[in-house]
Amino acid sequence: MKEKINPFARRTITKVIRSFNLRYRLFTIVLPVFILLLWEFSSRMGFVKSTLLPSPTDIFITSLNMIKSGELFHHLGISIFRVLQGYAIGASLGIAVGVLTGLFPKIEQIFSLFLGFLRPIPVIAWVPVLILWMGIDESSKITVIAIGSFWPVLINVVDGIRNVDKRYLEVAQILEKNRKQVLFKVVFPSALPSIFTGLRIGIGTAWMCVVGAELIAASSGIGYLIMYSRELLQSDVMYVGVFSIGITGLLIDKLLKIIEARLLKWNVNITR
Repeated sequence: MKEKINPFARRTITKVIRSFNLRYRLFTIVLPVFILLLWEFSSRMGFVKSTLLPSPTDIFITSLNMIKSGELFHHLGISIFRVLQGYAIGASLGIAVGVLTGLFPKIEQIFSLFLGFLRPIPVIAWVPVLILWMGIDESSKITVIAIGSFWPVLINVVDGIRNVDKRYLEVAQILEKNRKQVLFKVVFPSALPSIFTGLRIGIGTAWMCVVGAELIAASSGIGYLIMYSRELLQSDVMYVGVFSIGITGLLIDKLLKIIEARLLKWNVNITR
């Protein structure tokens, strides 16, 4: 028999939890503000060279000027367009190959050696190879992004399909569901959280790949902006480019989280 919790104790526990949540939220705001103030103070007092690390104020003013001139959005837009193209190709192939590999063990046996050989190769190692094959035009950069986003999506799709709860499959068998119904009513819905995890990791990898490709061979894009500003010793412009990558990646990840939460309302493990 379950013991009833005293109303006073219940209210006390509720207050403690609310107080902890409030302090946690305040800490998440106070810590970044403290770091920025410390950074600003160190720069103004000369503890840090402005050529190495400009103050937050200088970086903010530079970002406003680049936004007004359109330079930042020009380079950022080009990089985003490259990411979207390469990510669409890589994620689509990752889902397709992952579904086939996860559902059909024989297909995995056929390609296991091939995939196992290619997967450990760093994406950045493909950049000079693809430049040799395709030149320095858009196709080589998009291919690098596609390769980078392919692997995390593939791995998570396979993992999601193979880790479907056996109890669900047993219930479907008891209800005499056919193979198509099992796939679309049990297997794929159960694998969706893992698939979305792969998509989120893939978009992060895609951003790393586009910057790496643009740093090596490009005449536009956010990676080119970072490299060019470094050569001109424009450290404020360089940091604007670096931080814009982080902000854009964060917004894209938040967007994927919102889509995941909308599509998977039944999944209580999703953090909204």
